[in-house]
Amino acid sequence: MRIDLHTHSRASDGTDSPRELVHAATAAGLDVLAITDHDTSDGWAEATDAAHEVGLTLVRGMEISTRMASGLGLHLLAYLPDPTYPPLVEGLQRVLDGRDERVPAILDRLREHDVDLTEADVRRLAGGPAAVGRPHIADAMIAAGVVTDRNEAFRDWLGWGGRAFVGRYAAPLEPLMDAVHGAGGATVVAHPWGRHDHGPDGGAMGEAALAGLRDAGLTGIEVDHQDHSRVARETLRAIARNLDLVVTGSSDYHGTGKVDHELGCNTTDPDDYARLLERAASAAAASGRTTPEVVVA
Repeated sequence: MRIDLHTHSRASDGTDSPRELVHAATAAGLDVLAITDHDTSDGWAEATDAAHEVGLTLVRGMEISTRMASGLGLHLLAYLPDPTYPPLVEGLQRVLDGRDERVPAILDRLREHDVDLTEADVRRLAGGPAAVGRPHIADAMIAAGVVTDRNEAFRDWLGWGGRAFVGRYAAPLEPLMDAVHGAGGATVVAHPWGRHDHGPDGGAMGEAALAGLRDAGLTGIEVDHQDHSRVARETLRAIARNLDLVVTGSSDYHGTGKVDHELGCNTTDPDDYARLLERAASAAAASGRTTPEVVVA
């Protein structure tokens, strides 16, 4: 069984529609797919219809932008939460508003460097996501011939230290985790050592920090990810074992928006997948909410 638990569609910053994502997953030989767009459940309905069409098992989730008390950014994968739970709805909307609100500021920075793009240029290429963000600005820069791909756009312009970088709001981690758990969802830290230089012991995201998150209800760690080295994977797997956390593996697929993240390039062990679903079921029962079921092929 091939299981990919972290993918994106055009509902956020992927380049495939939710239906195209599901069909691509089937073509890639996947048996189970999780759709985890940034800060939104907008792609769930279309992906569900497509999963029924092709006979693919679908797990509905999302990847939420949060910030630890230390100021370190952390992406949190939330699986099978009730997307109508008011505290979760409010928390997600604040994150989405933060994405939208920084677009004009980034475009102002670009104009200071003679890159003249408008919000209309960006939105025309975005395809109607829940919020417009830096990947969509990158796509407008590609279309204008300023850069060749998103990697160049982020490296030189839009990423931390880039000429047009602008920060944005991210949800405080612990209240957001509480909202996901209150919505009956299970939480997994996405690529914990992939976005920053944490050092060999994980630094601010090492075992002690992950133990604290486990005590706050964390279900698992995304270990097998393209941004993790072999050594990082081995260390994180040992930490997960020590803390009794579920280990997941995923592609973090964005279509053509992210290279070297093909569907199924990393997968989750079926036993860990079963543990994840068990813990999601326990969270749902504890919450008393009506949560989405896995769409079973």
